[in-house]
Amino acid sequence: MYPSQLSLHAVTKRFGARVVLDRIDLALRPGERVGIIGDNGSGKSTLLRLMSGELQSDAGEVTRAVPGGIGVLSQVLELHAVATVNDAIDACSAELRDLERAVRAAEHGLAHLDGAALDAALASYAEMTERFEARDGYGAPARLDAAMSALGVGGLDRSRSWATLSGGERSRVALAATLAANPELLLLDEPSNDLDDAAWQWLVDRLRHHEGTVVAVTHDRAFLQVLTEVIWEVDDASVARYGNGYAGYLVAKASERERHRLAYEAWNAELARNRDLVTANAGRLAAIPRKLDKPGMGTGAFRARGRDHGAMGRIRNAKERVSRLLDDPVAPPAQPLAFTPALDRPGPVEPAVAVSAAAAAPLLLELCGVRVAAASVDELQVAPGGRVLITGRNGVGKTSLLRVIAGEQRADAGSVTATRRIGHLRQHSGITPTQRTLLETYARGIRDDVDTAERRLMALGLFHPRDLAVPVAGLSYGQRRRLELALLVSEPHELLLLDEPTNHLSPDLVEDLERALEQFGGAVMLVSHDRLMRERFHGERLELAG
Repeated sequence: MYPSQLSLHAVTKRFGARVVLDRIDLALRPGERVGIIGDNGSGKSTLLRLMSGELQSDAGEVTRAVPGGIGVLSQVLELHAVATVNDAIDACSAELRDLERAVRAAEHGLAHLDGAALDAALASYAEMTERFEARDGYGAPARLDAAMSALGVGGLDRSRSWATLSGGERSRVALAATLAANPELLLLDEPSNDLDDAAWQWLVDRLRHHEGTVVAVTHDRAFLQVLTEVIWEVDDASVARYGNGYAGYLVAKASERERHRLAYEAWNAELARNRDLVTANAGRLAAIPRKLDKPGMGTGAFRARGRDHGAMGRIRNAKERVSRLLDDPVAPPAQPLAFTPALDRPGPVEPAVAVSAAAAAPLLLELCGVRVAAASVDELQVAPGGRVLITGRNGVGKTSLLRVIAGEQRADAGSVTATRRIGHLRQHSGITPTQRTLLETYARGIRDDVDTAERRLMALGLFHPRDLAVPVAGLSYGQRRRLELALLVSEPHELLLLDEPTNHLSPDLVEDLERALEQFGGAVMLVSHDRLMRERFHGERLELAG
């Protein structure tokens, strides 16, 4: 395979007035495995599209030298209305298909040439053939069959209308076709979405053995952990590079937090020291009498020479230092993410079908013969400290069960008794996109005044101060998810219902969330496709079968 070379120098990209990426400098080394992470809306997909050439930068330069070709997997493949599965496959492997057609056309054209023209055509034909064979173009059909089978879409009729496929089927067909084309540089946007465990493992193995370079935008921490060597984190219109894979990224983030803590402590100590200097020297100055009798000279008075003994100068210097420190403050470090504990135990409430309150007195949740959607739960009891991971195929009713427990939906049958203190983090945002600001929405949610709400919200470290005045309607998906998380941890709950809690959150924040859940004294019911979260889970597993 050919060595890939790709770099970005001082690249800036805007959409309207918003600067998504600002003066980015990055270099991609041949053979690297790079994971691009960040909150939804931070600019990850934009960065990938700039690298592929689909987007042009507003400033700066993108350099590409990839003789072995570039394969791009987008989150959504846009095709014409009457497109078929075969059309989608062709679109995802267009570069290889174009090269194959060029080789065949050159081959047929050789018969009509002679002399110098033939020599030139033979040289061009040899170069194209070399590139085609370097990508094992002749093996592409077999690779496509194998990839589609491994990803669970091998049985699809390839003449079938593309519009009739589910979103998951489309993603897997596009992934199979992109990989089968065997380009030198793979640019993949959320490649592990919609994959079961077997398909996920196949993908990881396939990418491990890829002879070229891989760049993947992903929220999948398990994918990052087992595959990537380098992490690019997109945040605040910039991109930071971290080496040593996902583990190295976590170590680096912990070091950043520690440096921030030390910098804040040093700033605070320096501020306190200079304020103390002002106070101490002001006291020393006040103790010096303004006039003294001149010894041996009768009654004449004079102003004490050097009355301040340097105190005035020290006061002036300390005040100037205090002013400079306050003009350039160091923000206090974020407190470790933690759930607000419930202070007392309210009586049970029956949000679904009424049962005896006495039967569930020591419990936070009791389900008896519950039927909802395609799922059923004969019996489940959850006490304080309980942990339940709900599993089952898509559509079986995992989300519906959480909604029944929260009192947002009635069960088809059975009884539910639950504490009133329930915190529900929904799979899809429950925050209405209004013109109310982020801070105002948070203050209303925790039922506190704006000043107190601002202090509490900033202590969580989930937002930049400039975000507070942004209307909720103007927040990205990731920012809305962080707002929901902020509201969840700020209110006292005894039972947490978490439906895909890692959606739209950066991996670093998900790690913080997991640590907070470990310390939470109440009960947790969890639905998650996050493989690392499921691997680390300790507790009861509730399998829902339709």
